[in-house]
Amino acid sequence: MSQLKFKSNAIYGAGLGLRASHYQEVLSSKPNIPWFELLADNYMSDGGLPIERAHKIRQNYPITLHCVGMSLGSCDPLNINYLTRLKALSEKLEPAYISDHLAWASIDGQYTHDLLPLPYNAHTLDHMCERISKVQEFLGRTILIENPSSYLTFEESDMTEWDFISQMAKISGCELLVDINNIYVSSINHKFDPLHYVASLPAEKVKELHLAGFTKMDNYLLDTHSEKVHPPVWQLYRAAIKQFGATPTLIEWDSDVPDFATLHQEALTAERHMWALSQ
Repeated sequence: MSQLKFKSNAIYGAGLGLRASHYQEVLSSKPNIPWFELLADNYMSDGGLPIERAHKIRQNYPITLHCVGMSLGSCDPLNINYLTRLKALSEKLEPAYISDHLAWASIDGQYTHDLLPLPYNAHTLDHMCERISKVQEFLGRTILIENPSSYLTFEESDMTEWDFISQMAKISGCELLVDINNIYVSSINHKFDPLHYVASLPAEKVKELHLAGFTKMDNYLLDTHSEKVHPPVWQLYRAAIKQFGATPTLIEWDSDVPDFATLHQEALTAERHMWALSQ
């Protein structure tokens, strides 16, 4: 186990995804950010600069670990090597939460480096719940599952995404990371009511929210995480806060990453909405 000077791992308010371009500023100035999210896949090594930086960040802040490599929806066997390294990282850094996605990313042991969609039906639900349960047993903790952004639907689907996610959380015991931007992007792409989606989720299972910026394409929205949060996503976020209360919220910005001050302002905007609406 790690010997942490900063023992708390509880998160609140609006945090930021930690990006390499901001390491030095965060380490030197120790900005007033309540928590940081680390992409776990970047820190699963026995040594080196990334894990050294992660330890330094964790000395001053609570963190969460967000994963893209569990490939929970895949038909491949669970990657025990990946999970073993994730468990070791978790024991070192003591994150508030560990999360991954309602998606698959591997086939025949080969990884696509993308989060691919699933059909929503009873067969897929059983498959996801079984794998989530095995991962939670292996890690010795509950994990959070994030809803995807999507650009296609399957003829095999016979339930909505929000019904699928609600049943998944109930059966597997997992908790939820609700990505507000993903809901909005998918609602435009597939023409459903995003407010109904939010209202249909089990509030007691929602432990974290994500906000990000999309890019408007010719006839659909693309979840690029490369812009500021758009007004309709802020509007949906306000509805989510009314539904779920003051839920810890992350600002994601993965492409065309701006200076740290711009990210911090987005987080402060989220906190203003959060505290105003949760009273």
